[in-house]
Amino acid sequence: MNRGHTGRLLTAFLTALLVLAPATAGTAHAQGEGIQAQEWALKALKAKDAWKTTKGRGITVAVLDTGVDAAHPDLSKNVEKGKDFLGMGAQKGDRAWARHGTAMAGIIAGHGHGYRGRDGVLGVAPEARILPVRVLLEDSDPQRKKARAARGTALADGIRWAADHGADVINLSLGDDSDSAHPEPREDAAVRYALRKGSVVVASAGNGGEDGDHISYPAAYPGVIAVAAVDRYGARAAFSTRRWYATVAAPGKDILIADPDRTYYEGWGTSAAAAFVSGAVALIRAAHPDLSPAQIKELLSDTARNTPEGGRSDAVGTGVVDPSAAIEMGTHINARKQRPSAAEYSHGYFGAGPVDGGGPGWFAVAAAVLGALLIGTALAIWRGFTPPFPHALRDPALRILSVPARLRDKGRDRSRRPGQHPPGGY
Repeated sequence: MNRGHTGRLLTAFLTALLVLAPATAGTAHAQGEGIQAQEWALKALKAKDAWKTTKGRGITVAVLDTGVDAAHPDLSKNVEKGKDFLGMGAQKGDRAWARHGTAMAGIIAGHGHGYRGRDGVLGVAPEARILPVRVLLEDSDPQRKKARAARGTALADGIRWAADHGADVINLSLGDDSDSAHPEPREDAAVRYALRKGSVVVASAGNGGEDGDHISYPAAYPGVIAVAAVDRYGARAAFSTRRWYATVAAPGKDILIADPDRTYYEGWGTSAAAAFVSGAVALIRAAHPDLSPAQIKELLSDTARNTPEGGRSDAVGTGVVDPSAAIEMGTHINARKQRPSAAEYSHGYFGAGPVDGGGPGWFAVAAAVLGALLIGTALAIWRGFTPPFPHALRDPALRILSVPARLRDKGRDRSRRPGQHPPGGY
């Protein structure tokens, strides 16, 4: 994804899009032959181990992006009718249409083509369904600025629409990590709505690792599975943003991707990493459909490999996602419903806001009363009076009031043809 510094939605465009360089030296895999043998990321994720259980059948992954080419031979069997929240810009068949979205859909659920599907790209969950939701325009689209001004709520609206239309997973390979990036209440509310509806929300952590590690939204919204990027050796990719919200990491460098022009390119960025994790989540949901979004997020974190010292880091979260391990551990987890989010937050809060509203809450009042009683008792003893203490206070093992727990669920895109070194990432 590319970086930009002006305009809320414009930066989202710039940080989400796949920019393809002109053809240069190197092999352009026009027919997709031999592509799958080069998909090192699937091997790194041990996808074949997970496929012994499921390939994602019955799961729908919404791809909120620039659109998806449903006629692409690697996707033609599993793309559903989606929604366009922009209504402007390039049309199907134009060069500036659905390039980034098609690439992400291929990573998630590409099924290949040709004899036994051996040509083209294979996704992490090749039997999952793709629900395309167009909320961005490609970087090369001349109407990008117009869309920014006229369709500023497209992302939030798209998230809600996807949740209402059966999305088990919502992939957000996009983000605003500009200097002016800030949380948008409408987007945060849409994410919380999707989580309540049972949709797992996955987003790219950002590509600011070499440019200040700016916070990226929607990755930083509570409840989102934020994905950092690693290379083929499992090391953090230099471009991958380091922030507190990183949940897990996934391959994001030298990734083979599909394009509407039927050629295959290589690209890099946390956009790809997020797509790999969305595919992994699709496998987990297919194996354990009753687990809540919060449980799946925790499951991914607990089963990640290459865990950094101390259990997690801002660079890679708890490590590289391992869908087969998560599927195995999921058999030992009792499903629970997603915990409801708090009420809409006020202007003074970001995210869920105070559970008990603006007042002190019952616990604070109880604590104040108990404190007053203890002070009064101390004064009485100091004056020589020993009152008859209640049994609970005389008990050496003092009972502690049980307080209701309040739990909070704890890419700039460029690409290249194989052999070309790209100037940026996606």
